[in-house]
Amino acid sequence: MTETNVPDAMRSWSVHTPYSDPGRYTDLLTAVPPRIPELSAVARNLIIHYRASGLDLPEESKGDINARWISAILDLDQRRHRQPLDAERDPLTRVQGCCRDHSLFSAAVLRQHGVPARIRYGFSHYFARDHNFDHVIVETWLPEGRWLRFDPEVGEPMERLATPQDIPHGPDSPFTTAAESWKEYRQGSIDPQLYGVAPGVPIGGAWFMQGAVFYDAAFRAGIELLLWDGWAPLSSPDGVTDEEAGTADELAEMIIAADNGDAEAERRLIERVRTDPLVGPGTAVRTNSPYGDPPITTDLTKIPELVEGH
Repeated sequence: MTETNVPDAMRSWSVHTPYSDPGRYTDLLTAVPPRIPELSAVARNLIIHYRASGLDLPEESKGDINARWISAILDLDQRRHRQPLDAERDPLTRVQGCCRDHSLFSAAVLRQHGVPARIRYGFSHYFARDHNFDHVIVETWLPEGRWLRFDPEVGEPMERLATPQDIPHGPDSPFTTAAESWKEYRQGSIDPQLYGVAPGVPIGGAWFMQGAVFYDAAFRAGIELLLWDGWAPLSSPDGVTDEEAGTADELAEMIIAADNGDAEAERRLIERVRTDPLVGPGTAVRTNSPYGDPPITTDLTKIPELVEGH
């Protein structure tokens, strides 16, 4: 699929957001084929998971996780390698990131080639039997008229994910969206304590699931935040208020309706994220630290200027 034959309704997903725009590294993205196996392999070559790699990653590059913008991620990579993105990187010199970064990079490659793509936040049920990890994957629009989901972090089939390059949709799929999972929680059909960052980590449960709905809504509006960004409507670990739960219910219903092809629900969802201060992040977020460093305020309107010559 190229930009010339993208359906009008999907055209907004085939252009870059500020987050996926490669800036002066356009040629690097253009050189990556817009085919899922190849671009996923490049994503894994470029970015290494800061927590799940199993390696003792360098202390000096741990700040990579806050690079946020694809242009900044590519700048970090090119400072270290000055090579095409498919040239093999030493794992210890890769850009430290997470599933959000693998997925945003993959979406950026597709958008660079005019292919509709977006990232989704939800929960994976394939990394463990007894825990549902928060996770970001990619959706791309196929010419036959459906959104295909894939996980660029997974290179081969897994016991609980037979088709990582075409993940089934629906409540019983290996990946459920934040909205689907929240709805199941509100119906009393799942245990929220089994949903979160990792087993034994106190970042999970109902308050975390509520926030996940807001993240996926923001992604839908092209605001592709870091997973440790925070803003006012997100619940705290102290619990979810009735008002917070009610807003999450409304967003979840719109997301699910939009996923089922309701164009009006899609329009209302995106408008609400962009205009309602009780839903969207506005122009600034509180960026927390997975390492326990003090939080900082991040201005989302300021994309870092890249230093020429790197």
